[in-house]
Amino acid sequence: MEAPTNDESVLLRYRRRVIGPAEVEQIRAAIEARAGRGRTEIARRLCEQWDWRQANGALKVCACRDLLLRLEERGVVRLPPRGAGRRGASQHSLTDYPLPVYPWPLEKADLDTLVVRVITAEERLGWRILVDRFHYLRDKPIVGEHLLYAAYVEDQVVACVAWASAALHCAARDRYVGWDEATKQQRRHLVADNVRFLVLPWVRVKCLASKVLAANLRRLAADWRQAWGHEVCLAETFVDSARFAGTCYRASNWRYVGESKGQGKRGVRYVRHGHPKAVYLYPLHRRWRQELLVPR
Repeated sequence: MEAPTNDESVLLRYRRRVIGPAEVEQIRAAIEARAGRGRTEIARRLCEQWDWRQANGALKVCACRDLLLRLEERGVVRLPPRGAGRRGASQHSLTDYPLPVYPWPLEKADLDTLVVRVITAEERLGWRILVDRFHYLRDKPIVGEHLLYAAYVEDQVVACVAWASAALHCAARDRYVGWDEATKQQRRHLVADNVRFLVLPWVRVKCLASKVLAANLRRLAADWRQAWGHEVCLAETFVDSARFAGTCYRASNWRYVGESKGQGKRGVRYVRHGHPKAVYLYPLHRRWRQELLVPR
């Protein structure tokens, strides 16, 4: 996201966007004009001014909010307080909502009926409630390109899966792919990160997890192209070995390539937490390495 520069007029490079004095003035003007409407509206205004869009045409509002936080941390700008502009809006926590499904125990099922698909906009709240309630990492906003899936067996929801943009730093992955820093910056968008995988706790069907992963992987590249305008050719995930053995990933033919360095993102910084995670990769394309190594 950031790259050092010797150009004193460049304050920050973020997602291939250069922020210099002219951009800072635009940002300060947007903050002054929309401070009372909240940070999201400020970010939306800037995206419209810059025509900063995702591959599918949507404004990069989440990325712009992250950019604003980085600039605020450096003392370049001052943002309005969090929650400004939301007076009177619903402030319900996800824990305030009832479960979208009733947890009947499920131990046997016909796996030939398994369906894994991208969730609809109407299903997003229910998906978030389930992940927030039952995944140990809970539900968190995903910045940038991402896809959310639900898995159904006999028309019952049994699992939730989330994919996002690849991790910025992962030495084990970079060594395995053969990336140098410049090539990684150009081709990282071709990797999808499995950031959430939840089999609902009342579902105990044998072999279900690996079959959900396999079914999801078969359609991931095509779904990504439809949503974001390009395919992905490699999947990655990080397994907390202190909690999980990674059995379903190995059963689905993912490749263990090493461990992470034991650090994670906290706000806009990377902080060492001392809990390395096992790194697994899964090629989605026969020529995946060539695709990831070819410069733009």
